[in-house]
Amino acid sequence: MTQPVSSARQGGPDKAHAPDAGSPKRDTAPRALGPRVDVRTLSLLGVLAVLIAVGGFTEPDAFLDTGNLQLILTQSSVIGVVTVGMTFVITSGGIDLSVGAMVALASVWATTVATQEYGFTGILFTAVVVGLAAGMVNGLLIAYGRMVPFIATLAMLASARGLALQITDGKTQLVTVGSVLDLGLPDSYILGVPPLVMMFAAVAVIGWLLLNRTTFGRRTVAIGGNPEAARLAGIDVRRQRLLLHLLSGLCCGIAAFMLVVLSGSGQNTNGNLYELDAIAAAIIGGTLLSGGRGTIVGSVLGVLVFTTITNIFALNNLQSDVQQIAKGAIIVAAVLVQRRTSAPG
Repeated sequence: MTQPVSSARQGGPDKAHAPDAGSPKRDTAPRALGPRVDVRTLSLLGVLAVLIAVGGFTEPDAFLDTGNLQLILTQSSVIGVVTVGMTFVITSGGIDLSVGAMVALASVWATTVATQEYGFTGILFTAVVVGLAAGMVNGLLIAYGRMVPFIATLAMLASARGLALQITDGKTQLVTVGSVLDLGLPDSYILGVPPLVMMFAAVAVIGWLLLNRTTFGRRTVAIGGNPEAARLAGIDVRRQRLLLHLLSGLCCGIAAFMLVVLSGSGQNTNGNLYELDAIAAAIIGGTLLSGGRGTIVGSVLGVLVFTTITNIFALNNLQSDVQQIAKGAIIVAAVLVQRRTSAPG
């Protein structure tokens, strides 16, 4: 009676969760989840199609212009990369309130005069390293310091913002490296696609593969669903949480570099409220705030929905407060849908 349990543990998390031919519940569970995922994705595609129709109807010349569509995709790219990292953290049952501050810190550190002396490579390298370092601090505090993720990342938010302000002294740091600025110009577009959009697409594809096709992704889902069960199955939960926050920091570093390209500067106000936008995009995309389920495709669609709404409101000269109300309503609706689809029976 005890041998199957022992084999499952020795085989690691993959074999422990392998389908059992003699268990009808395990055979039917994946099929039951599949339609729900498809419905959520199709729903987001439907919402995005409606928004495109609204934009095309209200401002046909401006909204459907190629330049405007490129702008929507470009603006989605920076927050989109941050959202990919946030999706992993939330899927594991955690939260990261410091992503916006980490983007700001990485962007200003990468645009100091000393850093810009090393050119394109120096700026990119610094942004990524600063993001990784901040993510490591979060991971160590949460995984090994046993701090609540909300408190640890809130402390990082305040500290990173303060350090970014100290580095810039409240001033804007202009980028003078031509090879960095050139990435944001139309001349650098490949077949009409901006390089930043390609970077976002690459991060999203890698994130999807990592979450859905690797042991790392399965472990992330496992600790989000039940950390104690994951630990008993042989997963090093603390190490996994550290790696997840390193991944989030890496995404913030990449996003910081992209923001530097987009704005041509580094400011301590960069990434303002990115944490809220990233969390909201992941939630409406279908990632459970309580952990245990995440979807990169849904998160990408969530980012596109929010960016399209912002663009439509701007083109129609609507107030930003109305835009925030609309975003809030979408988040509430998404959470209600999650509760309905996640309820047993």
